[in-house]
Amino acid sequence: MLEQLPELPDDPILGLAAECRSDSNPKKVDLTVGIYKDESGRCPVFNSIARAQEKLIDEEVTKAYIPAVGDEAFNIGMRELIFGSDSSALNDGRISSIQTPGGCGALRIGAEIIQSAAPGAKVWVSDPTWPVHIPLLGSVGLNFETYRYYDSEIRGLNFSMMLDDLSNACKGDVVLLHGCCHNPCGADLTMDQWKQLTELSQRQGFTPMIDLAYQGLGAGLEDDAAGLRYLADNVAEVIVAASCSKNMGLYRERTGIILFQSKSSSSARAIASQAKVAARKVYSMPPAHGGILAGLVLTDSKLREDWIAELNAMCMRINSLRDQLATLLTGACGRDFDFIRRENGMFSFLGLTPEQAKSLRSEHSVYMLDSSRINVAGINANNIDYLVKSIARVTS
Repeated sequence: MLEQLPELPDDPILGLAAECRSDSNPKKVDLTVGIYKDESGRCPVFNSIARAQEKLIDEEVTKAYIPAVGDEAFNIGMRELIFGSDSSALNDGRISSIQTPGGCGALRIGAEIIQSAAPGAKVWVSDPTWPVHIPLLGSVGLNFETYRYYDSEIRGLNFSMMLDDLSNACKGDVVLLHGCCHNPCGADLTMDQWKQLTELSQRQGFTPMIDLAYQGLGAGLEDDAAGLRYLADNVAEVIVAASCSKNMGLYRERTGIILFQSKSSSSARAIASQAKVAARKVYSMPPAHGGILAGLVLTDSKLREDWIAELNAMCMRINSLRDQLATLLTGACGRDFDFIRRENGMFSFLGLTPEQAKSLRSEHSVYMLDSSRINVAGINANNIDYLVKSIARVTS
């Protein structure tokens, strides 16, 4: 039976990262996988997380399963972090959540709940979106439509086209939005645009689903959640899939959460029960370690203060890298790269052709996707000049 299965190609991003690792060029630049790297090129462990881990080692007395909903402190802390402590839905008991294996687990459980509530529902996704969104959500039987989002001609969000497409979304549909730091283009919604989308959701009746994987890495924890919070304050039902991979550095711990804002507290309890049953079918029980660490950081005032300071420093560094890259590329290439400054988070399309991206790999050992999507956080003081000179050579 099993010998009939063909060999499949690697994931395009992970395959490219593997190709980079095998490259012996000491000047190679890896801008592929979306992980934060510091000036030394390493994905660091937060000091606040390391101290939380020491605390856990000292206090942990069992390796028994944690509850199906996950760590209590983690759930409470994440609800407040995302919706805000003054959220009326939160204070009225209308928000339920369960801890999941990463943001992917959150999206999958969200999809399971949507499929249970509206079998075969239509999910609207941005063009472009994170490439795993469609197979991940589609694995339960959901259907898809795309809405125009990034416009390569203007190097940014074309909001009028987005509104035109989403005017066709209706009651029973789900609209998937990136909460901040859009992956893969970095072009985010303004607060005024969030307000217009909120009005559209009220008018059309679709359910917003927010993928919030980068809170804190765009403009700070509060600003990155501001649009989501406005929408949640004005729309009865909202689904949020969130992750601590990026903003706490818990990539390998698989620490995520799916949250549901409901019309009533009784509905919130019902959805929580549905989510637990869905999780039991998919992965049974959530992993404990990352959720407990995140819960400790969110609830211990000193750890939280230090975590926010570390996260703010990362955010400032990414924005500084954007400024430097835009200035240097504009000077070296003789064209305007100022759009890089207007974007948020770790990703950007540089506007290169697939042929130019391939030339960068083959001739200069600079690794980016064929779409010229880069991970800005892969840039540092040691490689930025080489990166810019290499781009200038293939675009001249």
